Amino acid sequence: MGDALALLELDSVAVGLRVLDVLVKEAPVAIIEANLVEPGKFLILFTGGVAEVESSYRVALDGAGPMLLASVLLPMVHSDLVAGLKGAEDRDDPQALGVVEGRDVANTIVAADRTLKDADVSLVGIRIAVGLGGRAFFIVSGEHHDVAAGLAVAESVLESAETLHRVELIARPHAEMVPWLLRPAPFRVG
Repeated sequence: MGDALALLELDSVAVGLRVLDVLVKEAPVAIIEANLVEPGKFLILFTGGVAEVESSYRVALDGAGPMLLASVLLPMVHSDLVAGLKGAEDRDDPQALGVVEGRDVANTIVAADRTLKDADVSLVGIRIAVGLGGRAFFIVSGEHHDVAAGLAVAESVLESAETLHRVELIARPHAEMVPWLLRPAPFRVG
């Protein structure tokens, strides 16, 4: 932990590209992704030092105006979440898996951050991309009781935002199923 993460979801590609330009001019931040997501939205994810991200986030909000659909600012974001958004995955011999599916990207990211901070689980991976119809999902692993606790945290966050789609706990996942987690892998930085 130590860095910040921000997300802006806009209802215009043109405005999204202008906002992207404004926010990178404001402060030195690292863009994780700036691209189209369904249905017809433009998503910008960026990270960096807390002060820099907060500054860029403020000018981005001002620039987005009425085209802003959703936004999130997470100062002191869990470092595993940032790594997961950059494409990192951890599928090593999970005892149990928890799958959390939210109906929107912003609240699912908030749920993932809270889950990683409040439960003794590891992030297997996270997906926010074309092909999910505007949804997002993440997978955590750990001991059965820890994964159950993590799912309860995520469920609480998403239910309070009225964006919970589904959660599933998979006990002792079969070795032949594990390689199929998180495929295909969009949002890879390479």
